Amino acid sequence: MRVLVYSDDAGTREKVRLAIGRRPAADVPLVEIVECATQPAVIKLLDAGDIGVAILDGEAVPAGGMGVSRQAKDEVHNCPPILLLIARRDDRWLANWSRADAVVAHPIDPVVLAEAVAGLMRSRLSISGTNSTNHSV
Repeated sequence: MRVLVYSDDAGTREKVRLAIGRRPAADVPLVEIVECATQPAVIKLLDAGDIGVAILDGEAVPAGGMGVSRQAKDEVHNCPPILLLIARRDDRWLANWSRADAVVAHPIDPVVLAEAVAGLMRSRLSISGTNSTNHSV
């Protein structure tokens, strides 16, 4: 399953990549991480339709993950589940506005992030109804 990681900060993208690993849980497919640092790249990848889960950094600049999430949910047909990384727990109301499917707060806890991503992967697989090859690497 392809997992998109969006942040303008390469360090944040690396922390996410390391937290998820190759398989965030034993009962989900292997992941292929696709990194991007710009909002246009996120929308282009989501529009292509082969992203299983998207992880967006709410602190990214100039386009924050919350706004990108809202745009994707409004504009991308069959938008994949979105996990939003937020800097402050008080930002959860903004995450709700963005229509993100899951929220994880900074600093990134690898166990919490891996569990959240695995949950979104499971939901994506149940929506598609199968572990078809277009969802696994």
